[in-house]
Amino acid sequence: MLERYVKKILAARVYDVARTTPLQTLDVLSERLDTPVLAKREDLQPVFSFKLRGAYNKMAHLDAGERARGVITASAGNHAQGVALAAKTLGCRATIVMGRNTPSIKVNAVKRHGGHIVLHGDTYNDASAHAHRLAEEKGLTYVHPYDDPEVIAGQGTVGMEILNQHSGDLEAVYVPVGGGGLISGIAAYVKYLRPDVRIVGVEAEGSACLAAARAAGRRVRLPYETLDLFADGVSVAQIGRETFKICRRYVDEVITVSTDEICAAIKDLYDDMRSIAEPAGALSVAGLKKVVEARGPQGPSVAVVSGANVNFDRLRHISERAEVGEHREVVLGVTIPEKPGSFRRFCRTLGKRSVTEFNYRRADVFEAHVYVGAQVDTPADGRALIERLRGAGYAVEDMTLNETAKLHVRHMVGGRSGGDAPELLYRFEFPERPGALMGFLNGLGSRWDITLFHYRNHGAAWGRVLVGFRGQSKERRALEAFLKQIGYRYWEESGNAAYRLFLA
Repeated sequence: MLERYVKKILAARVYDVARTTPLQTLDVLSERLDTPVLAKREDLQPVFSFKLRGAYNKMAHLDAGERARGVITASAGNHAQGVALAAKTLGCRATIVMGRNTPSIKVNAVKRHGGHIVLHGDTYNDASAHAHRLAEEKGLTYVHPYDDPEVIAGQGTVGMEILNQHSGDLEAVYVPVGGGGLISGIAAYVKYLRPDVRIVGVEAEGSACLAAARAAGRRVRLPYETLDLFADGVSVAQIGRETFKICRRYVDEVITVSTDEICAAIKDLYDDMRSIAEPAGALSVAGLKKVVEARGPQGPSVAVVSGANVNFDRLRHISERAEVGEHREVVLGVTIPEKPGSFRRFCRTLGKRSVTEFNYRRADVFEAHVYVGAQVDTPADGRALIERLRGAGYAVEDMTLNETAKLHVRHMVGGRSGGDAPELLYRFEFPERPGALMGFLNGLGSRWDITLFHYRNHGAAWGRVLVGFRGQSKERRALEAFLKQIGYRYWEESGNAAYRLFLA
């Protein structure tokens, strides 16, 4: 298998449009980790992503008739841009099916490269099914984003360049994983020439389809309800059939990382390169850091920075989460007595550490709640701070990993439901497009009494809303049946500690 793919990689036609990207030493991160870290800068490609390589190689191998009829694909961004630019270079028509909630930066980029855009559905599955229907109806060639030998070979040229650019000791290559096209191509080439080099895949926690497949010994499909949407470039429910054949044999390890760890890696790359990677593009650095932190310094390692197509509006959210991902911030909900001097005493107990956020809310005549973010040096320092507060007699809830607290409640401290009737709290994700918020409200209708509503635009393809409904626990079943009719993903948060402390 490897020899066949190495021959394909060596013969791949990618350099008509793709660049040989630099292998750059990350000096700041290398010093901090005591591990030589090199970044393979695929964010510097003409479409700011490695995807151009595979798309062009596939299309360059089509015959004249196939090119004349045109190509089609489904993609939310990077692959779409690669197909559009490849088609423009090869002189054929490209139709790109994208979800209606695709961020404008990606839609506009595809248009600039001459791609014909069809907006359909809200998920990749919706767009993909429609693209396959159009391909059959119009005789178009479908260019798969990852599960195709020619696409895999095109992506494998990244591995070829890494070995050409770094001939010395090499511990590992860390590669972001979505459908597996990039890592299978790199693994095929590197393992054939340098079997001693470890290939490490890095996935977002909520879309770890390769880790799930390795654990099961077969390809599995992740449920849509749990699929991570933050690192949208790798938000894939099932690893490819062809890519898994390679990955199960030649990928040494798969690491999963959290949203906060991804955000911290984006900041690390900015500090070193003054370049902003997209969430999927920074996965490799997040995974490398996680390994070094757990096992100690490593030999020279390469992190493939796979792309930089990120909406500017998302940077606000990314910067908020970076410190937690670096384990330099803890987010706490602390209950203090409501009496003169207690607020000052609490601040003294915090000590002379930097406070990143501070929200105070009086609960009743006896106590008050404080939502506080505090900088720490290490995870152990964070745990020590919590123990010091508890030792001083304070009730402390650690909300550092609480999504509802970080996405919503931190912006809402001070609101109360009012009245005696209980409240049911739900967190939603809905496709972010013009009119979507109004559509969400219309979907809720007037049957339910809404007691709380928080929405904040994160510049992503999915909007996030926190909603409170007036209702008894016995009404939960009827409410959830109604919510399922709306069709959006949701999670009940009625028992969330952040809600109980600051909003209930």
